[in-house]
Amino acid sequence: MSKKVNIGQASPSSSESGIEGVRLVYFLGVGGIGMSAIARYFNSLDCRVVGYDKTKTVLTQKLESEGIEIHYDENVDLINELFPSLEGQGVGKDVLFIYTPAIPKDNKEFVYLNEQGVKLWKRSEVLGLISQNYFTIAIAGTHGKTTTSSIVAHVLNECDIDCIAFLGGISLNFNSNLLLSDNPKVFVVEADEYDRSFLTLSPDIALITSIDADHLDIYGDENSMKKAYSEFAGKIKNGGKLISKQFILDELTLRSDVVTSSYSVTEKADISATDIRIEDGNYVIDLQSPSSKGVGLLTDIKIGLPGIHNVENAIGAYAIADKMGLDQQEIKAALGTYKGVYRRFETHVKTKELVYIDDYAHHPSELEMSIQSAKELYPGKKITGIFQPHLYTRTRDFVDGFAESLSLLDELILLDIYPARELPIEGVTSEIILNKVTCLKKNIVAKKDLLTEVSNTNVEVLLTLGAGDIDVFVPQIKELLIKKK
Repeated sequence: MSKKVNIGQASPSSSESGIEGVRLVYFLGVGGIGMSAIARYFNSLDCRVVGYDKTKTVLTQKLESEGIEIHYDENVDLINELFPSLEGQGVGKDVLFIYTPAIPKDNKEFVYLNEQGVKLWKRSEVLGLISQNYFTIAIAGTHGKTTTSSIVAHVLNECDIDCIAFLGGISLNFNSNLLLSDNPKVFVVEADEYDRSFLTLSPDIALITSIDADHLDIYGDENSMKKAYSEFAGKIKNGGKLISKQFILDELTLRSDVVTSSYSVTEKADISATDIRIEDGNYVIDLQSPSSKGVGLLTDIKIGLPGIHNVENAIGAYAIADKMGLDQQEIKAALGTYKGVYRRFETHVKTKELVYIDDYAHHPSELEMSIQSAKELYPGKKITGIFQPHLYTRTRDFVDGFAESLSLLDELILLDIYPARELPIEGVTSEIILNKVTCLKKNIVAKKDLLTEVSNTNVEVLLTLGAGDIDVFVPQIKELLIKKK
């Protein structure tokens, strides 16, 4: 079937993308979900890819099996072996040094490379290099961007649109955080607001899922963060499109040439659900959009994800595909075959007696959505949550929000704060959350005692929640619960 696809120019050559002649790429923090996608991309181009990461994980082991060289100690000698005469830019245009902003500033390799005057590229800058001449779709927002961008990539792929997609999670449809194509015409990317990284992108279509306050260690206050989102909208190409909730569009400062559209699962919008129901454990919706007017609604769209927030993410993805002129029935079919993202409300055990779900939620709004989804799917069941707070600053800034969201649980098991890139802040511990949580049963447990605690807990529906290293317990908890039932 021929398609009216609005994607402008053809895919660029490597020279147009700013990566011509690159033969060796060195990563500081290669094991991060965003960094690993870029590492896989350069590996696919037959570049030699070498990287440092602090910890061996399932993901880094997978990267190693794909031919990427990874070491786990801060090894300046290795850098000198690879580059015998580091002289700033003199290492040549055939080499890229890429780092994540999450790398500690006292990392020995980071310090050494800076001392040598080497050009270090942020992950976001490299995404800008790769994407600059593609038709680019960028998904931004405090939460929902990983799911939405992976739905978009899946829909485009199912509709035979050749694309590259860099995702912030492991898509269960692709079993990867990177989608490649032999002849890509479209670039799909998450636009990360952390460290204002999304300002390196110039998308043709942008979608903003949400602008809840977050990363206040970077922005200082919510108004500064909203200003950054307006700057991101200002990076949209002339005549490009911005899709978001109407109240977000109203809050942003936008150029007059940017074409806006609104979407919503509950509110009146340009693209919205007119009927939402649950059939056989799945959400099913009817959609009204400008392109469907005159031909009736697009009906009986199956959304294979739990939670009303994921229905809204799917509507956002539909809005992008619809704006590109893709066939509505093909979009509908693609939405019905979307499987989800690793650690996004991922069900590991599901029986009549016992359910175990793992979720990446680490912001109060995300926690609320995850817990409410569990309550909606399993009414009358006891909901137990294991939560690992992520970052001292986020805990300090949102302690009241965390307490309010976690109080929706019937039982809370709280782990210590996962520090990631941060040093401890005096007085900021998991206890300040625990003291404000109102659910009757709550306690703090050390990681070494977690499995014993789960074993001694009467579980009906169990959620593991957080963005730190809580995921290392998932296989063990799953095995324990299967034996227990």
